[in-house]
Amino acid sequence: MANISTFALGRMEIRHILVSFNVSDKNIENLLGNLEKAHRHINVVTFIAMLDRIGLDRDKVTEVLRRFGIDDVTISRSMEAVDENRIMSETGRIYSVSIEF
Repeated sequence: MANISTFALGRMEIRHILVSFNVSDKNIENLLGNLEKAHRHINVVTFIAMLDRIGLDRDKVTEVLRRFGIDDVTISRSMEAVDENRIMSETGRIYSVSIEF
């Protein structure tokens, strides 16, 4: 069973954390705009991908997530999921396996 956690963060708190990692105002506004489009609810894998796209390196992404209160195991698994999604989209191959018994 998956471990699901929800973290509630205010717009200003997110902005403050991103500013502390030298994310530009333009990138912060784009990110917050995308969060608004997602009805202010987004999974961590998608959020990591968004941070990657604005140029935040993985060490900084990890620190951002830690400041949000996310534990290292969840961060590591989420990073692996982002990488796996990227590989699947780059190769154009999506594998679906089902086992019936």
